[in-house]
Amino acid sequence: MSEILRCDVAVLGSGPGGHSAAIEAARAGARTIMIERDSSVGGECVHRGTIPSKTLHERTQAMLRTGGVKPGERVPIDALMRRKDEVVARNEELVAAQVASSGAEVVFGHGRFVSPSELEVRAPGKKPVRIEAKNIVIATGSRPRKPGDLPIDHEHVFDSDSVLAMTWLPASIAVFGGGVIASEFASIFAALGSRVTWIDRTPRPLGFLDEEIVETFLSNFCSMGGVWRGGRQVSRVQWDGLSRVITELDDGSVIETEQALVALGRVANVERLDLAAAGLGTSARGHLEVDANLCTKVPGIYAVGDVIGPPALAASSMDQGRRAVRHILGLGTVSTVDCTPSGIYALPEMACVGIDEAAARKQFGGAVIGVANFSDLARGRINGVRDGKLKLVADAQGRRLLGAQIVGEGATELVHVAQMALIGGMDIDVFVDHVFNFPTFAESYRLAALKIVAERSKALRASA
Repeated sequence: MSEILRCDVAVLGSGPGGHSAAIEAARAGARTIMIERDSSVGGECVHRGTIPSKTLHERTQAMLRTGGVKPGERVPIDALMRRKDEVVARNEELVAAQVASSGAEVVFGHGRFVSPSELEVRAPGKKPVRIEAKNIVIATGSRPRKPGDLPIDHEHVFDSDSVLAMTWLPASIAVFGGGVIASEFASIFAALGSRVTWIDRTPRPLGFLDEEIVETFLSNFCSMGGVWRGGRQVSRVQWDGLSRVITELDDGSVIETEQALVALGRVANVERLDLAAAGLGTSARGHLEVDANLCTKVPGIYAVGDVIGPPALAASSMDQGRRAVRHILGLGTVSTVDCTPSGIYALPEMACVGIDEAAARKQFGGAVIGVANFSDLARGRINGVRDGKLKLVADAQGRRLLGAQIVGEGATELVHVAQMALIGGMDIDVFVDHVFNFPTFAESYRLAALKIVAERSKALRASA
């Protein structure tokens, strides 16, 4: 007979969205149960996604800063991966401690719906647990998409999870995909000395980013020996049984590499939840549809994170988990959707917040742009940075800040300055009127803003 547990909030999944929801609910005094199918908490983010890949990114950066990578050098990747395992273990401990200190309970096992307000949790060797919940938050994350025509064997052809288990760095690798994950791994492998051929059907990667930022990133990738093959379809991929992965493209060209990485997006982990029992289904893209408060069409059932689709970022998932629970408990929420930054941990890093130049011209009929090149900064010259830039987008009058896009060292940190300015409704002049530490990359804000002010003054003189 099943054990029965009753709670105010049940959370399926312990990734960023799940543990954020559980902590928010428990700290507000609601009895909260978090269900995790793995043997430890943290979800894909901690074990196979964000934390491992960003650790690899950081270790690669460290090697580049110390001159540890020479052209053509084969880097022993096992040392980088050992560091990854240490970081994953520590983050797992931190998530577990945060959840425990909040007072939320954790039940390990596979959870599925029995009804809109009931879940059954099964774990090997244990009796089933029945959970009756007033509210349920689905935060089960996602996994790498595996196209049926690509032979992913996790030995020669990897996906974005299994690539982190590599024990040696390939001399050459083909990367399929034009999104965030493909961008990160393609640039990291190139920086580590692999000959990277990066292939996607789109003419340029990261189509959601400002074109100027992407062009700077691609230029850097090619300078490391990488080859971008945009606008190409993969016709066939095959392991030759000896030493090569053979990739044939739609233009008849053939690419031979030691290994290949398939990074063609991710799919929501919902197929084992028995959604029909809860009265739910998915969209054509396999996502759960929610309203502005993260509630599904079934009252009392919410969904957050990768299961609801883009932006599918760890930071946005955490915010969604918090906002969903605050709506459940009637605590009120403050929407920060328009000011949520995006960060891409490629080499070099890229980040953005607000809208870009193309969107500004379309929405507001005009824009004034200010670009600061890192090579023009004292900090850039000290660090030997040749590429990198910060781009500020202002309205047609050159006063209101609309967005910022950055490529280069520290971009994922620098973007928060623009985020706070947008949240505070500040004008471009705030970057000119106040002081930045010298020498820093943050000075790029002042340099870019000065260019916008100059354009604004020029326009005023012309109209006088």
